[in-house]
This record gives sequence, C-alpha cells and structure tokens, in this order.
Amino acid sequence: MAEKILPFTKTELEEIITHYPTPFHIYDEQAIRNNVRKLLTAFSWAPGFKEYFAVKATPNPHILKILQEEGVGADCSSLPELILSKQSGITGENIIFSSNDTPAAEYQAAKDLGAIINLDDISHIEYLEKHVGLPELISFRYNPGPLLEGGNDIIGYPEEAKYGLTRKQIFEAYKMIQSKGVKRFALHTMVISNELNPDSFVATAAMMFDLVVEVYQKLGIRIEMIDLGGGIGIPYRPEQQAVDLDAVSQGVRKVYEDKIVANGLHPLKITMECGRMITGPYGYLVSTVLHKKEIYKNYVGLDACMANLMRPALYGSYHHITVAGKENLSLDHVYDVTGSLCENNDKFAIDRNLPRTDIGDIVVLHDAGAHGHAMGFNYNGKLRSAELLLTAEGAVKMIRRAETIEDYFTTLDFEKCEMNLAAATKK
Repeated sequence: MAEKILPFTKTELEEIITHYPTPFHIYDEQAIRNNVRKLLTAFSWAPGFKEYFAVKATPNPHILKILQEEGVGADCSSLPELILSKQSGITGENIIFSSNDTPAAEYQAAKDLGAIINLDDISHIEYLEKHVGLPELISFRYNPGPLLEGGNDIIGYPEEAKYGLTRKQIFEAYKMIQSKGVKRFALHTMVISNELNPDSFVATAAMMFDLVVEVYQKLGIRIEMIDLGGGIGIPYRPEQQAVDLDAVSQGVRKVYEDKIVANGLHPLKITMECGRMITGPYGYLVSTVLHKKEIYKNYVGLDACMANLMRPALYGSYHHITVAGKENLSLDHVYDVTGSLCENNDKFAIDRNLPRTDIGDIVVLHDAGAHGHAMGFNYNGKLRSAELLLTAEGAVKMIRRAETIEDYFTTLDFEKCEMNLAAATKK
C-alpha cells in the first residue's frame, strides 16, 4: 500500500497560504533528494550509470538544480528545456536531446552544448549533417513495433507511435553514420510509461541488450551507451505498490551479465530518463473549496482547475485527495471535485468518497509533482499558478511566481491598455 501522507499539517498550510494564495504547487525537496539517491544506489553496479531527468515533467530550474547537485542529468526535447538545463548547471553529455520534428536551430543549440543528440528518424541523419554537422557521438531512438499487448494509455502501441526507427532502419542508420565518420554510438528506447510492473523494465533491458549484441555482430559497431528510457510509474492510488527499484536493478543486472558480459561487450554504460518517478510523488496541488453545489450530483468546486492539473481530464487519471485537517474522518460523502473551466470534463475526481467537505476547506491533490504544473495552459483566460518549494531545512520559498493578468496580455498589442483587474473593472 502507498501511504498518502502530507509533509505539512493543516496549520502549516494555513500559514503558507497567508503568504501564497491558493492554488499553488509545492514540492518536497528532501523527499526528492532521497528518492534520487535511492535510484542511483540501486543501479550503482551499472557501468557509468546516469539518470537523465525528463525535464518536461517538472521544468523548473530550482528543481533541476537540486537534481544536478545529486548527480542527475537532463533529458531535453526543446530549446527552452536545453536553456533550463544549462542555467541549472547541466551541460555537455549530462544532457541527452531526444526530440522529434526538430528545427535545425535546436539541433545546433544541442550540439553547441555538447549534448548527446538522440535522432528520432533515419532521415534526420541527412538533415543534421546538412544544417548542423554530425557530432562525434550519435544516438538513435528505437521503436520495436508490436510489443505490448493492450498498449499503454500514454504511449499507446509502439507500432502506432510517431517515435523512433524500425529494427531494419537501426542497422541501416548505424552503418550510414559510421561511413560518415561518426566514432561513438548510443542507443535509446522509450516503450512504456507510468508502469508499475518491474518485469516490464527488465524485459526492455533484455530487448535492448540483444540489439546491442546484434549490432556488434553484424556491423562491428560497439555501442557505448544504452538509454532504457523512463516509464517507471508511481502508485497514484493508495492500494498500489511503488516499483521495487532494487528488484528492477537486479533483474537488469542479470540480463546484462547474460547478454553483454557473456558476449564480451562489457562495459556498456546504462542510463535512464525517469521523470514522473523522481518528482511525481513529492509534489502537491493545494487548493481551496470555493463552492458546493447539490443538483443531480453533489459537487465541490475548487479555486484550481484543469489548467493547474489536467491529467484527470486528459487521461481519466486518479489523484488522491486529502481534505486538510479531516484526514481521520469517515469518507462518508460522495462528490465530484471540479474546477471552473467551461468544460464539463474539468473534474479532479468523479464520485469520490471524501469526508464532509465545506466551503473554505483546504484540499490537497497528491502526486502532482510531475506533469502537473508543466502541462498548464491559459484556456478560458486562466492564469498559471505559483510553484513553491518546501526546502530541506523546512522553510517554504517561491520558485515560480503565479501569472498575472499583465502576463496574460503581454503578447498582445493593446496600445495604451491598462491591463490589470482594477482598470478592467473601473467605471
């Protein structure tokens, strides 16, 4: 069972809210650090093991700096993510740039930073060579095609995904770049997401190690780094179990010895690019109940909406909810927990059993530390909320301010327009 315990009391939350109005996201620094150390320790046996944090999950330089201090790199897919990484002290081959439909300027920025460029298609070899020039080290993203029975809610079926090279193309691509003078070779895949079955990660490693061996045997090319992707899920529901990292590690170690060591290809650098697993369980969306509505169903209306956390509306995802101060009360009321967008799917929970919830209650949505604030948007004129950090010393600091109405209008050419609430409502 995954315990859903808050790192702060209702009284502490009330004090935070006096300085930073709801809604806001808040991250637990020490828990994130401890979690990263657990992953790095589990894979300490692996040659040159590196975790490349998926920046898209929590693109905040304060979070990236914490991870950089723990020895973590960055998995980037855009120019702003490259800039965030650089500003956080992550450069060179501590960055892997995995993008698709990429403009030349972004490839150039990645090359200038010394990042590992992970190409998404065989045609991108020519594109990269023409516009940027080929670096010494190139990686390819492998799409194995039919693999997962039933697919995956987030990635879907690999054979229907837009990402990566086919098996046949992988061999063609390595042969091509070798002939063009590339000296160093890496291989990447990402075929699962938010997965809790540890066997899935071991199977992915076995598949990739087999491909490394075959590339060497057929082409004489020795791949120096293999990126197993991310995809380690988190227990969003209390009844779920977190992935046993030690079990995954030992399973990967066994297939590494059976396939890589046995074929004389040791050492092979192993990397991962977890995002959700690193920060997800240690970020919270804190909101206040503004309204209650009783019609055909009972509704609790928050000052947050899907612009603050869109996973429930987008994927039907479960996020556990705690009503602060009422943790020990009976869950004897059933509510739909909603936001204020003019969209009927703007719901954080449907038919959720909660304690009696009243206007003014503080509601905390768990496991919002990845793909939460990052997926925010401005539909309906909603403003993105602040991000806070509960530091290792127990203090709270703002690491991203909330958007203002001025921010919302800043890209519009409203000549002589007073863009603030007071001016907009002045008679």
